[in-house]
Amino acid sequence: MNPKQRIILQEMGFQLWELRSGPAAGGTQAPAAPRPAVEPAFARAAGVTPAAASRTAVASMDWAQLAQAVQDCRACELCMHRHQAVLGVGDQQADWLFVGEGPGAEEDARGEPFVGQAGKLLDAMLAAIDLRRGENVYITNAVKCRPEGNRTPHAEELAACKPFLLRQIALLQPRLIVLLGKAAVHGVLGGGDSLAALRLKRHALGEIPVLVTYHPAYLLRNLPEKAKAWEDLCFARRAIQGGGGN
Repeated sequence: MNPKQRIILQEMGFQLWELRSGPAAGGTQAPAAPRPAVEPAFARAAGVTPAAASRTAVASMDWAQLAQAVQDCRACELCMHRHQAVLGVGDQQADWLFVGEGPGAEEDARGEPFVGQAGKLLDAMLAAIDLRRGENVYITNAVKCRPEGNRTPHAEELAACKPFLLRQIALLQPRLIVLLGKAAVHGVLGGGDSLAALRLKRHALGEIPVLVTYHPAYLLRNLPEKAKAWEDLCFARRAIQGGGGN
């Protein structure tokens, strides 16, 4: 095992053991001193293990502390491939919260979610219902680090990032959450239902209504589905205005 692999395993909470060689001639070899475990900064600050930090320290953080914790996070393997973690962008007192899946290559480089072609389409979707990035809108992702090759985040990666997302929601207190794509749905609502089965229905996270639509990247690959996304956006606008719906 090379030193880099050892550090990664220690950061993930594994206890490593040294294989001792036999005693040297004419004496007894003293046991090697144990290596200290390497923990994320926010876990060290809270004095708890990384797993417990997700449930305790994160839940009481302000925006600045949360941003630092996300940058320091080593809770899953996504940290190994990122350029930087991407917390989110927008109005921190927004009524609307849009949650995507994870940063892409351009987002990873720039540190802001939805800045590529999918971001341009999202901006157009917002404009269609009289919204604008940064004005009464906050945008984030279910995972804060780029999955290698822009793959779909794994369940354990979504679970590792969920405390950060829940804290963002607690700080924002949005009037409506819109989930963009299946990974965002699984990260927030859980379950295994298809996106088609969840559209045009009111879900909830606590007392906050949650709606579901397609991810802009999916719409770029499946242009006919844009009509369904427009239907979802109209449904969302009626929901936040107090109109009817399921």
